[in-house]
Amino acid sequence: MVKIIPNWVNGKECAAFQNKTFNKLNPANGKLLYRVARSNKDDVLNAVNVAKESQLKWGAIPAVQRGLILHDIVLGMIEKKNDIAEIVHLETGKSMKDALGEINGAIQCGLFFASEGQRLYGRTLQSGAQNKFVSSIRQPVGIAGLIIAANTPIANITWKVFPALICGNSVVLKAAEDAPATAWIFGEISHQVGVPKGVLNIIQGYGPEAGEPIIENEDIGVISFTGSTKVGRLIQEKTSNRFVKLSLELGGKNPLIVCDDADLDNAVKWVLLSAFSNAGQRCAAASRIIIFDSIYDDFKNLLIKKTKQLSVGTSDNDDLGPVINQRQLDNMLNAVKKSKEMGAEILVGGHRLEEMDYDKGYFMAPTIIENISLKDPISNSELFGPITCLYQAENFDDAINLANLSDYGLTACIHTKDYNRANTFAEKIKSGTAVVNAGTFGSEPHMPFGGLKNSGNGTREPGSESLEIYSNLKLVHYNYRLTNL
Repeated sequence: MVKIIPNWVNGKECAAFQNKTFNKLNPANGKLLYRVARSNKDDVLNAVNVAKESQLKWGAIPAVQRGLILHDIVLGMIEKKNDIAEIVHLETGKSMKDALGEINGAIQCGLFFASEGQRLYGRTLQSGAQNKFVSSIRQPVGIAGLIIAANTPIANITWKVFPALICGNSVVLKAAEDAPATAWIFGEISHQVGVPKGVLNIIQGYGPEAGEPIIENEDIGVISFTGSTKVGRLIQEKTSNRFVKLSLELGGKNPLIVCDDADLDNAVKWVLLSAFSNAGQRCAAASRIIIFDSIYDDFKNLLIKKTKQLSVGTSDNDDLGPVINQRQLDNMLNAVKKSKEMGAEILVGGHRLEEMDYDKGYFMAPTIIENISLKDPISNSELFGPITCLYQAENFDDAINLANLSDYGLTACIHTKDYNRANTFAEKIKSGTAVVNAGTFGSEPHMPFGGLKNSGNGTREPGSESLEIYSNLKLVHYNYRLTNL
């Protein structure tokens, strides 16, 4: 591990032009891990110019051959799996077990998109005119500007980089400022296995200084962002004056409905996983638990009991770790405080863990809140932490209505033994993903993921659907004249 995490530009590690850095702290103890290149618009412009120069050659390589290069990246990730996991573990505070699980998902994503080089399909179409043959083909957009979050850093990188590259684009990736070394080691592996210089460029830095110049650069043909709704809306506004392709995967305030016929033990298990695993730092986390009146007390008591048994820490025996930084922790604590002032009741947690074992880490106690007003900000804003709220519903229709009241629409789940309820839920819930009898999370690398309303702009990544984002579709008309043979 280097002491200063650099950029990757034109196949080489490099410092920021102004030689500025910022500190990356370990979220488990608040100690310095390393310093990171603090890039600005000049660094981004340099990376874009390099990407522009390299893209034509990369795009001219047959997609099947590009897929073989991506496959080599995957093999490099497999070889260095433990190294990547150690970095993810240190940067995020999640356990090695969870870090390895995340890397396995990233590897699956790479394998899928490497194979897409053999399936970069167009179509043949039937014309209404005689002597005419029509087909569609996929071509690169150009330069892909990618901006990611730190909650699942290696997965977030591969979800965007692999589909962008297989489609023939060059890439300028703005690494998550809270997971810079994860992006760095991905860049190292990629260049070691032979990704051409300038095709994959990785810029470190803060969003306003290094992310915003990517958004504003008119040479970038497609922008993909995963992060908060607030920043996603800003990106949409800043790109509204030009016709750039834009993919926004934003926040969630995801409901999990527990019906009166649910298997309560199974439902509690999945609420715990959905609300608290990865310290609640999932856009798909279950932060609104909607419970039928008739079973509310029984379910609540069981959930409280199981929540109190959760272990918080960074070992493989722990259920959740710290949140990513002090700022996020402060936001959560302030939101809980305001909710309490508005009349909500804290059933479990609601505070920072400060015992000796947690030292100066950013550990938020797993928190359950009830008696929350629908007008309470905590009912309508994503906190991105281990906090969930309980709501009561009179019946099935009431539960669906409560679930759909949110301004978000990313994922949703229902627990029921009734097939009709499950089908009706899947049809009526306003979300990009509907789950029956499991959790609110669980997208796989070959499946499309995204949301409605404030959860995104309608695009889907990864899966084959992401090819619509990272490629342009060209229609080709062949007109021919029949001759006597």
